[in-house]
Formats: sequence, C-alpha cells, structure tokens
Amino acid sequence: MTQFAAVQPKTDEADQLRADLYRVLARLFSGPLDAASLAGVAGLQGDGSDLGQAINALAAQARDTTPEAAAEEFQQLFIGVSRGLLLPYGSYYLTGFLHEKPLARLRTDMAPLGITRRAGVVEPEDHIAALMEMMAGLIEGDFGAPQPLSVQSDFFTRHIGTWAEHFFTDLENLPQARLYAPAGRAGRLFMAVEAQAFEM
Repeated sequence: MTQFAAVQPKTDEADQLRADLYRVLARLFSGPLDAASLAGVAGLQGDGSDLGQAINALAAQARDTTPEAAAEEFQQLFIGVSRGLLLPYGSYYLTGFLHEKPLARLRTDMAPLGITRRAGVVEPEDHIAALMEMMAGLIEGDFGAPQPLSVQSDFFTRHIGTWAEHFFTDLENLPQARLYAPAGRAGRLFMAVEAQAFEM
C-alpha cells in the first residue's frame, strides 16, 4: 500500500539509507507481504551494528516464511476477527482510543508539508505504515523538495517519537510474532537511532 505520490530527486547516501529503511518498514506494516515483497525483505543486508544484525535477522526470517504464513501472521497481529493483537496507530498508543487528538494534530501538520491522503485509503494517517512512508517522503522529496533535518526532526518528534518505539517493542516481544518479531526489533532500534541523531 503506497499512500502518497512520489517524485524522487537525488538524495545523499546516508539519507538514502534512512529513507530506504523507512520504506521497508512502511511496506512491512501496510499489508501482508506477497512473494515479491518477501523476496525483497529476504535480500536485505545489515552491517555489524545492533540495527544491522536486526535487519539480518529479519531477512533470515523472511527467507523461511511463505506468503501464506506472512498473510496469516499479519491477519492475527494487526487485523484479527474484531481487532488484531496490536493496533498500530498513534492515537491508540497515546490516548487508548482511535481517531483522537494525535490524528488531528498530524493532519494539521501534514497540510503545510504538502502531504495529502490518497483517495481510497481507508486507514487513518497515524497508522505506523503511513508515518514511515511520510518520513521517507520528507527525506527524499516526495511532497516537493527534500525537507531539511530540522523539519524531519520536528515531524518525527511530534508524531513518531512519542509512541513508535513503544509499538515496535510490543511487537518484538509478542509471542505470536515470527516474521514480525525481528521487524519489531529493527523498528525499535531504528527509532532509537533516529531520535538520538535528531537530538544532536
């Protein structure tokens, strides 16, 4: 599920790596992984850092996961019969309810940045996949020119840093998560790296 139209100007290597990881996370949480998406995740290669090792673990798990198993796990974790085991929305994590003030604040902040919701998308904009995609777009210039670090930092701090690391930690520790446990670890570590970098 790609929610936002993209124009791809050139981005420096470090920022490109950040944007790429945001897009991987967006894809992981936007819907069940099909065979092509699983193959893409299986081909990821991390370095020797904690985050790199988490990426390697995610790739290894993807190689051992079929599309059918990925779909079943996604359904159990995030959809369920009445609801999934986890609700990946900023409003829920921050208030305990969906469609609350954090979503309204996000929509207010999206408009000046040129970020608009694509027609036909049913998930609210504070879904973790949408926020990961927005961050990638701010880095790469999907919504106009690439945004400076100050803008990226402000958006991250206001709408992601307040809850995403908690969500990823919950996912990492969820017994039912197989493919998504290393995804949770990678997400948690990446959020910590981003938060630390923005504070510098």
